[in-house]
Amino acid sequence: MLFVLTTAYLEKVSYAANRPTNTLYPFFYIMKTIHLFLISIVFALSACDRPECTNTNPVFDANSPNSKVYKDELINQLENVDQSKLTYWLQKYEERDGIESLYFNIQGDGLCAILHLNMNHWRKLEEVRKRKGVGRRGAEFTHLQFNVVSDSVSTQFIYVAYDRMID
Repeated sequence: MLFVLTTAYLEKVSYAANRPTNTLYPFFYIMKTIHLFLISIVFALSACDRPECTNTNPVFDANSPNSKVYKDELINQLENVDQSKLTYWLQKYEERDGIESLYFNIQGDGLCAILHLNMNHWRKLEEVRKRKGVGRRGAEFTHLQFNVVSDSVSTQFIYVAYDRMID
């Protein structure tokens, strides 16, 4: 019995003594972990990025998205594009004079603009309202629906609904 225990102990010690030691192993393990972490971050950040678009409309360049001129031009542009090719990306939440609104980058079919959307209700967007847009900026909204109310003094886009939020 003592012989068996002694033999097992000696085999363990001789294995440990003959085991190849690699002092760089911890360094490479840490570098591999950091590398995988950075790749994950890059994919996570790029997943919410909207495609680049370049505005070619001088009216959009010269006016604020809140202005009547900008909104009226946006209405004209929306009538001339294929609505099914448009994408909407949440830019920011704003509250001004007790009126809450969301700004969306709207693009597709040659259009590159900002949509200032007034919020009369928050159906399906309660969490966005509660957090004032934080955590959802850059999210894509599919089939964003809104009404247009326009007169000689102002033009407003009023939120109705959307199908899906891709975050």
